Amino acid sequence: MDVLKLTQYLAANPPGKVVDFNKHTDKLYPFDFTAQGDLPAAEIIDDTNQFSAWVADKLEINNCRYGIGGYQELRVIYARSSLFNANEEPRRFHLGVDIWAPAYTPVYCPLPATVHSFRYNDNYGDYGATIILKHQLDDMVIHSLYGHLSLASLNGLEKNAFIPQGKHFADFGDIAENGNWPPHLHFQLIVNMDGYDGDYPGVCRFSEREKYLENSPDPQLFLANSFREM
Repeated sequence: MDVLKLTQYLAANPPGKVVDFNKHTDKLYPFDFTAQGDLPAAEIIDDTNQFSAWVADKLEINNCRYGIGGYQELRVIYARSSLFNANEEPRRFHLGVDIWAPAYTPVYCPLPATVHSFRYNDNYGDYGATIILKHQLDDMVIHSLYGHLSLASLNGLEKNAFIPQGKHFADFGDIAENGNWPPHLHFQLIVNMDGYDGDYPGVCRFSEREKYLENSPDPQLFLANSFREM
């Protein structure tokens, strides 16, 4: 995709919010889950309840409504799940932005869309409930993926159903339904779905990063207006 052309389109047609955020009063906490980041102990990361409490404490102590970060991070936290460790080279390179907040935080459609696909990816460390939207932007098509949602977010969905800009269409999931993670939203842009349905890699091998980054441009293209001035 021509990122310059997409940027120009979005400048003329600004995306709406993905989550509720008041740029004048709300603050964001920048989580860093690389080896150089401020990480909890390994035993906390491995225990989802403790990991969730650690995330919540960080937000409360820093008076932040949301945590955010993750695009192009080489993360160590994926060692907690065999889902990312099954191959000779483990998957550690993150392709989306994570927005950390309590379970059942509302999620909104940033641009007019149709439902591409949805699925409950029920593996330890996976997306849990997942929705992928398709956006037709003039002659460009791009998809947005929402992972770690509540199971109720999938109720009543139909492929190709229209979702208007600004519609509250999903919510963050709790631990039992979001792939066993602290509550958060994985938000990712995808140009070509490559045959995937209700799923697409959100983490890749470091050696394959260029291929995946070409197909997953910076989510800030959609999020910039939501969090501007922060």
